[in-house]
Amino acid sequence: MKNKINLVVCTLFGLMMINSGLNKFFEYIPMSKDMPQSMLDVMKAFSTMPWLIPLAGVVEIVGGILCIIPKYRALGAILLLPIVVGILFINIYSAPSGLPLAVTLLAVNAYIITTEYHKYLPMVR
Repeated sequence: MKNKINLVVCTLFGLMMINSGLNKFFEYIPMSKDMPQSMLDVMKAFSTMPWLIPLAGVVEIVGGILCIIPKYRALGAILLLPIVVGILFINIYSAPSGLPLAVTLLAVNAYIITTEYHKYLPMVR
């Protein structure tokens, strides 16, 4: 039963991250009309670095794919951790309305990391 739960959680998380990464390239999800000015300022600052958004998109796509594949799930979760922490901090400081989703993403990422902890042990021995 635990393997089925892990499969569903990791697949949904991976698909969310793949969708988010693809949106950075194709912009098929429109931005909200009622976005706070502070969030618009953050997005404008990010757009001044032309490499940042595509880099985040590639990391989200690759990390999402890795999270779906059980053999590479631990690598995908660690790869996505900085992105998810960045999402959390952006929502804390700029758009608190997105905080529930950001906390949920962090919780799912932490869940994946804790269920795959045995794969990290050789690195710290």
